[in-house]
Amino acid sequence: MVWLRRTTHYLFIVVVAVNSTLLTINAGDYIFYTDWAWTSFVVFSISQSTMLVVGAIYYMLFTGVPGTATYYATIMTIYTWVAKGAWFALGYPYDFVAVPVWIPSAMLLDLTYWATRRNKHAAIIIGGTLVGLSLPLFNMINLLLVRDPLEMAFKYPRPTLPPYMTPIEPQVGKFYNSPVALGSGAGAVLSVPIAALGAKLNTWTYRWMA
Repeated sequence: MVWLRRTTHYLFIVVVAVNSTLLTINAGDYIFYTDWAWTSFVVFSISQSTMLVVGAIYYMLFTGVPGTATYYATIMTIYTWVAKGAWFALGYPYDFVAVPVWIPSAMLLDLTYWATRRNKHAAIIIGGTLVGLSLPLFNMINLLLVRDPLEMAFKYPRPTLPPYMTPIEPQVGKFYNSPVALGSGAGAVLSVPIAALGAKLNTWTYRWMA
């Protein structure tokens, strides 16, 4: 049954990574998070932290090789850049799609797994926390490099975007005072149980293929 396990292994990583990217498209907006960057960044951060950690830790524990979480994040990144290139080819500006930054956080997860000598529980607790803490920071730095998300949103409206999701001006001074801190805090807490879920899914997969 070794061939079945290996075949399922490669199939799962492609399916999970691609579906994670597709979920990213719907995490706050049709075109990733450019439009709603300043109005729902906390929601985006939580969704991305948990989405990344569940797939990355599943894949990493499946292979048992540090570095595969980064490989998982790289697949998501490449897929997203292909989508960015497609929109650019259709005549939209380069900043129309802002590609989320997953790779550095996945590298921290891999580093934790490697430094603790492949300790699954350390990867879940420490690695999950690091992913939740770091991803909002990396993505906010990424967004600061975008010309003007709100300008892009209003100048180039999405043809398939429903009216109730029209981008709005951020309410400064209320919930959005510190989106990075809020996203990091919530992400660090939620990423740990989601990482545990990813580890459990790995166990279930092995039982199913036994």
